[in-house]
Amino acid sequence: MIYPPEMMPINFRGTQQKQHRLPPPPLIKLLFFTLVCIFLLSGCVRSSDFHIKNFAKTDIDVISEIHMNQAISLLKTLTQKLYKRNPFELQKGNGQTMDSRLNQIFQCPALEKHPELNFKDSTDAILLGLEPEFKGDRIFALMVGLYTMIHKSYNSKCELFMLDYLNEQTLYNSARNIEIFVWRLKNRYKDNGQLFVLTNSLDGEVENLSYERIFGKLVSLQDTMALIVATRTGRVIKEVVQIAGMAFFPIGI
Repeated sequence: MIYPPEMMPINFRGTQQKQHRLPPPPLIKLLFFTLVCIFLLSGCVRSSDFHIKNFAKTDIDVISEIHMNQAISLLKTLTQKLYKRNPFELQKGNGQTMDSRLNQIFQCPALEKHPELNFKDSTDAILLGLEPEFKGDRIFALMVGLYTMIHKSYNSKCELFMLDYLNEQTLYNSARNIEIFVWRLKNRYKDNGQLFVLTNSLDGEVENLSYERIFGKLVSLQDTMALIVATRTGRVIKEVVQIAGMAFFPIGI
């Protein structure tokens, strides 16, 4: 059969038909994986919750940050409540306001030490805030001490990544120190018989246990994180028997 030139099959023409070969299977898989990654990243970048650095975090790191941020949130609430309960302490700060004190206390990383606290932090600042001779802002001293102590239990980090390893004993010790802190608050009196720092209800006032709930949550967060880290490392936490008035336990770096 004679075909018109425009209908002639390609293999009847004078030129040799070209053969198109697909890339080898491994290359196809690599290309497919690359395209999927680009697609996912392009979608994630549009999300305000995504950061490339999150690829360097393990599940434990994410959990640790959640616990740390929850603890800081509780500490901020506690600071506000203590200043409202003890407004005369804020007046010792030479023009300081609630907001300025919160900004001073909750620095991350907590590198600056405050001259008005004799450059003390962690449990040393807590002890200073409950000394009879201390004339400064006791709430500021106590909360700087409590915050920096908990901050040190997370290796003084604002974020945690794969190579950051927490110490279960330090976290456990920080929980016990919070309990010691609460005991000291309830048992440190001025010469006139009044507490240095007011928290829960006094005789004749409406019962207020909101402070107890905050302290309980802080202790629970630190204890839970200690157990998580101990499970990860396989190390055993050395539990202690607390005695009224006992000294604070050492906290990390």
